[in-house]
Amino acid sequence: MIQHVHARAASAQLVDAVLVATDDERIAAAVDAFGGTAVMTCADHATGTDRLAEVAAALSSDIIINVQGDEPLIDANAIDACVQALHRHPGDVMSTARRPLLDSESDNPAVVKVVVDREDVALYFSRSPLPHVRTGNATPARWAHLGLYGYRRTFLLTLASLAPTPLEQAESLEQLRVLEHGFRIRCVATVSASIGVDTAEDLERVRGLFATLKQ
Repeated sequence: MIQHVHARAASAQLVDAVLVATDDERIAAAVDAFGGTAVMTCADHATGTDRLAEVAAALSSDIIINVQGDEPLIDANAIDACVQALHRHPGDVMSTARRPLLDSESDNPAVVKVVVDREDVALYFSRSPLPHVRTGNATPARWAHLGLYGYRRTFLLTLASLAPTPLEQAESLEQLRVLEHGFRIRCVATVSASIGVDTAEDLERVRGLFATLKQ
């Protein structure tokens, strides 16, 4: 799976280098085997953000893109869109991506939902159906969040130093720490059909899609 994620990240036009941050020697060996670059990190990080920040502290890049290792179908165009969002909005410290939410995903807690304002800035992320639509009211556009983040490097280091927040801990969503501490997340719209592999069912769906692509 990690090789598929790596290949798609490397195909993004606005990415200069791809690193795999891990504390697992088996993952590092797998990355080495396909010619990638793995960076070993501490094993006691509480979150992926903390792990990423450890690696970013040794880099000089202004923008750091975090692609989750469980997104083997991540679209390179979505990665580029997160980079472009930070270029277009120099005052922003963080970006991410969203795609249309399928009706079948509304009640699935493994699919994170997001609502945004008129400027594509995230208002909230949740594992619950979002937004709730009362009977008789029109249904607004509904969005699923992709496991993809762009950071100003300096902000990433600041974020990792901030204490976890109640909503973050309740939903197990690190991006809520950003919102609870008063920072904005630009959330660009894509048509990416990426599937995060969070369950055994997700894994079978992804395997089926790869089998179809090979045919």
